[in-house]
Amino acid sequence: MAIQPDRIDQSGLELAAMLKHLRKQAGLSGARLAARCNMSQSKVSRIEGNRVRPSLVDVEQILKGLGTSPPVAAEVLALARITQTEWQDRRALHRKGLDKKQLELAGIEASTTDFRYFLLSMTTGLLATPEYIRESISDTPPAQQAKAVRMKLERQAVLLDRSKKFAFILTEQAVRYPLASPGAMAMQIDLLISISRQENIRVGVLPRDVKFSSTPLSTFTVYDERLATIETDLGAAVFRGSKDIRSLLERFSSYEAYAAFGSDARELLTHWAGTFRQ
Repeated sequence: MAIQPDRIDQSGLELAAMLKHLRKQAGLSGARLAARCNMSQSKVSRIEGNRVRPSLVDVEQILKGLGTSPPVAAEVLALARITQTEWQDRRALHRKGLDKKQLELAGIEASTTDFRYFLLSMTTGLLATPEYIRESISDTPPAQQAKAVRMKLERQAVLLDRSKKFAFILTEQAVRYPLASPGAMAMQIDLLISISRQENIRVGVLPRDVKFSSTPLSTFTVYDERLATIETDLGAAVFRGSKDIRSLLERFSSYEAYAAFGSDARELLTHWAGTFRQ
């Protein structure tokens, strides 16, 4: 799943222009199309003006109202799927402030029941000690750091909600990357061991010598079956399209088949923590 930020930004304009072109080609006014789609004329106008992001259902209704041929409809829907993706530039997020991002994540977590995390290179803040969190945001302006650490730690309370289910898969690299001092890393891994014993949380690890994928890897999170994010060093892509989310769920399931869970995972984690203590 390639992420092209420029393509994401451009897709909304392309979709709006294409829908407007198809309406004019069909000889329909905005009002007539709106009536056929059981949609307000103002909504049709906002969609065609790229002032609102249409859902896939909106686009399907419009294409049906226009009587668009199957090949053209497939092309438009493929473009509509891209518009369901949002790019969050890492530098822009830093300028906006980490506290805003933490509030956004807390809101998503509050409304989510089933979480799936694949962690490629680092541990997520939900599973992190204060020292690990501080090191992970060391490039953040000092004025923001204390507040960001506090907010990340406060978000960990969501793990105690037994109505929610969590599945974390970490590569050995994510567990053992020496972000902090050896002693702090040992304590960080101890925390993973402790969390893995909680009944609503599954922690799996993928040892370095296990070949579990032949495709490029990225850190990603799936929230229920309604939202997913993929993170890179440049930023994060947010997906809302059902096809993209299903693809990530399938990928997560394939990784689960190779990961060690339960006592097997704790045995590996205990060994890795011991190497830091040595």
